[in-house]
Amino acid sequence: MLPVVMYHHVNSDDLPLSNSDVMMGAHLELISERYITIFPGDPITNRSICLTFDDAYYDFYYYVFPLLKKYNLKALLAVPSAFILDETDIESEKRLSLKHQDIYESYQTFAPFCTYVELREMLQSGHVQIASHSMNHVNLTDSEIDLEKEIFGSKVILEDKLGCRIDSFVLPFGKYNEAAVALAREHYSYVFRIGNALNPSWDGIGGLIYRIKGDGLKRPCSLFNPFSQFAFWCKTLVKWIKN
Repeated sequence: MLPVVMYHHVNSDDLPLSNSDVMMGAHLELISERYITIFPGDPITNRSICLTFDDAYYDFYYYVFPLLKKYNLKALLAVPSAFILDETDIESEKRLSLKHQDIYESYQTFAPFCTYVELREMLQSGHVQIASHSMNHVNLTDSEIDLEKEIFGSKVILEDKLGCRIDSFVLPFGKYNEAAVALAREHYSYVFRIGNALNPSWDGIGGLIYRIKGDGLKRPCSLFNPFSQFAFWCKTLVKWIKN
């Protein structure tokens, strides 16, 4: 079974969606000792794990990317393309200073997301792969949403800006309906959701790849203790039966 872990922030004021830089460092060091990190589509072994980070906040580039290089790890970064600037000269302190609730409204002023310059650097390192996280990070079940723009349009922009194929889509908020999933699976080989279950293969369960919540860790090993593993296996069995 393949565990896929979902993270958001590092050192954010939104504690349920964040880990401290100290916790993230210790957690990734532990993963480097126990697992082999892989990208979507890579061969799966009993030591494989896939790490995913949502939203492409600048704190990923500032805190996580150096750790990936230090511990020789790989991670999939889900990018909402509408909020990505080409480049910026704003200092790191300001880019990291926004409260979570203000990030999307102030993205042009403070550049709280990774820039395309930074995304290209991370891609070229071999430690990061890019996924689409829609255009505007919206709930795809809302009736007024333009699904074609959010799901396919974001892919077109990212591929044009980054010069690489974007083959993974991460559903924003874990929200979806049949139309959103059908369109995502038409344009991407790998579609990720939330769900705290494990995956028998890159086909996931019912065509969607489940992710375990890695935010708000109490200890570096929280996801890997017997109680957590048992809970993930139970959730996997339930989802498997339903599908």
